[in-house]
Amino acid sequence: MKRFRQSFFTMILIVLSAQQYVHAADANNEKNARANRGNDPFVRISQAVPNCPEPLGPMETDEEWLGESHYRIERGNSCWVEGRCRLANAYLYDREIAESVQRRLLTISNATHWRDKTSLWLMLQRRFIYVQGCVAKDFDTKQFIAELAKTADVDRVIDETTTDPAAARLPYRTKQDPEKPTTEQGE
Repeated sequence: MKRFRQSFFTMILIVLSAQQYVHAADANNEKNARANRGNDPFVRISQAVPNCPEPLGPMETDEEWLGESHYRIERGNSCWVEGRCRLANAYLYDREIAESVQRRLLTISNATHWRDKTSLWLMLQRRFIYVQGCVAKDFDTKQFIAELAKTADVDRVIDETTTDPAAARLPYRTKQDPEKPTTEQGE
């Protein structure tokens, strides 16, 4: 009977140790899992250019999020402190802007033909619109960016598009290969 108890307690210790290992592994996986931790609007608006790599958008690991947190707070609040924003944090505008952008896109569709000549995603962060994806070589990106910039409360529109979906380096990080280096702005 004594041996049975020892074996039983040994088995319980092994099971508990295994459970702790599994919980630790789950916690580590959660930290490395990418998520939209800032709840930044990120939406696909078109898909006319084939084989366009999907942008990573606002998806970050826990470590990346923590690294960005101070900078995010500073950027978000500086707008209000400087008197350029009516809301206390620039990130508070993003959901409103996302709705306005949808209306703006409908308005500029006939003039820019963005639906027929692009595969684009829009990411909104602190009143900035990041335009990511692929455009046809004959697409007037400058006009499209200028028209998007007219959306209410938008501070800046950043062009991160390419005419070559198969390029070795893209102007944005991709969902498929988030660690792959990107081109520098203006390259």
